[in-house]
Amino acid sequence: MNRLWYGDCLTVMRDDMKLASVDLIYLDPPFNSNREYNVIYKDETGRPLPDQIEAFCDLWVLDAERERAIREMPILLRSAGVDDAVAQFWQLWANALRKTQPRLLAYLSYMTERLLPMRGLLKPTGSIYLHCDPTASHYIKVMMDGIFGHRNFRREIIWHLRAAAGFKARTANWVRGHDTILYYTRSKTPTFNKVWLPYDEKQLQRFSRTDNAGRRYKPITQERRIYLDESKGVPATSVWSDIASFQTVVNAKERMGYATQKPLALLERIIRASSNEGDVVFDPFCGCATTLEAAHHLKRRWIGIDIAIHAIKRVAKVRLQDRLGLVEGEDFTIDGVPRNVEGARDLWERDKYHFQKWAVEQVDGFVTTKRTADGGIDGRLYFALPDARDLRSMALEVKGGANVTIADVRALHSVLEHDEAAMAGLIVMDDPGPRKRANFARKMASAGDLAVLGRAYPRMQLLTVPEILAGKRFDTPSVVGRGDRAPVLPRSARTPRRENPGLFPNK
Repeated sequence: MNRLWYGDCLTVMRDDMKLASVDLIYLDPPFNSNREYNVIYKDETGRPLPDQIEAFCDLWVLDAERERAIREMPILLRSAGVDDAVAQFWQLWANALRKTQPRLLAYLSYMTERLLPMRGLLKPTGSIYLHCDPTASHYIKVMMDGIFGHRNFRREIIWHLRAAAGFKARTANWVRGHDTILYYTRSKTPTFNKVWLPYDEKQLQRFSRTDNAGRRYKPITQERRIYLDESKGVPATSVWSDIASFQTVVNAKERMGYATQKPLALLERIIRASSNEGDVVFDPFCGCATTLEAAHHLKRRWIGIDIAIHAIKRVAKVRLQDRLGLVEGEDFTIDGVPRNVEGARDLWERDKYHFQKWAVEQVDGFVTTKRTADGGIDGRLYFALPDARDLRSMALEVKGGANVTIADVRALHSVLEHDEAAMAGLIVMDDPGPRKRANFARKMASAGDLAVLGRAYPRMQLLTVPEILAGKRFDTPSVVGRGDRAPVLPRSARTPRRENPGLFPNK
């Protein structure tokens, strides 16, 4: 059955997918996912979500986790069967980039960690297409040469974007007119079905003659001719200029408002070329599920993974149901999303970060890594006040372990004293018990209430995972992302949305 996974693709590939089980991989990695992520949770008030926008930049820093991954990379490369010279090169490269481009090094380590298991997932006849842009394609290609083998590099595909005129006018540079797609195979005998394109008008004019039966043809020699009705067309080259991007097709019916969404035609071309009916197509960063829809149209099986639960439950799932008429449980499954306390505890034990992420997103919050006075929070939930110019937030802290104490409550209380948050919420795995809960309640009550239109909302609140799974949510004013209809400000009163160029500003 087709599968949609919530989680980090690294964890899912490592723990839940079989070796040599995939015929085709397409990935469009998160070069600028802060914009993509923001689109999923459109703010009905027109006001920005400042922490969420800033949070993505913190992903590409050389923190302790990235440094650990960089140190372990030579071991991972060798254990995956990659030539030892590549592992040595990685160490030299990492040392150079650490001093000159540390954010790029963090990104490359993230991607290399995930490309390694993809190699093992491919069947001997399998292929991988990695979608990137010129700001990183040359770095990624070096690592793919090492992982998949330079001999298995097939083509650099140039997708001509045909940027709109308005975009051209705003760009003080040569206008970026293409994306890059790196095409590699697992071996020298991949599945490949040649793609043919229709003749253009000039090429059709060459079929200028007609035989006695009225069939058009073009003469090659006196004895040989090519008939138009027997010709397949023109073989596609590595430059694709016939597929329009969403920069130019503004009102395309398939457009979902996803900042990095790719057109179905692009994915259908790749899937037709490098797989056959019944084959398995895998997208480890499936986003709004374009790859999955294209695979379904072409009678392929599919697997999609995304790290954002909103992308899984509110974008991909809805697309599969509404556009394709697929039924969860019959045509596809959704895995990795806890449905009970046991599932939540299993997620905590397997991946503590993604448990925290799941808990924050489950209550309609936004994951953030912005540091605060108490050392950091796990997310924010945004809500609108009737007379406020900007959104207000509830700081969220997640504790999955059993040893939650009054010290954790005090630490969250300090957020309200030193942070811009108007409220604070604590999420815990299990009910702390009557005595602890009473102590927690007294400390939380000392934070007071937030009064809105004559109603008092406790500024500090607690939710357990069983309560969340039962549908309970924090008691706040209208929540952005939950579907609550917040008061819409006049356009003149709205705060301009801040742009964040991220690591790759041209993406």
